Amino acid sequence: MDKATRHRHWQQTRRLTAGLLLLWLVTTFCAAFFARELNHLSVFGWPLSFYLAAQGASLVYLAIVGFYAWRMRRLDRQARAAAEAR
Repeated sequence: MDKATRHRHWQQTRRLTAGLLLLWLVTTFCAAFFARELNHLSVFGWPLSFYLAAQGASLVYLAIVGFYAWRMRRLDRQARAAAEAR
């Protein structure tokens, strides 16, 4: 793999990682920050903030991991194909 392809691949990888970490941070912050305001709403007798923290945030984290694996597989294949083409 040449230097330009490797540089582009790592730049895309860092950008993807930074974006997903930002999404993780926003999800964690929002679930904790707005928990008090959402406490008066209930779902099946439990406060909505409980569901956001226990279920919603966990599902977002799972989606982040799944998206990262899917996208990195595509980026790796693209980089490998570009390296083989040269």
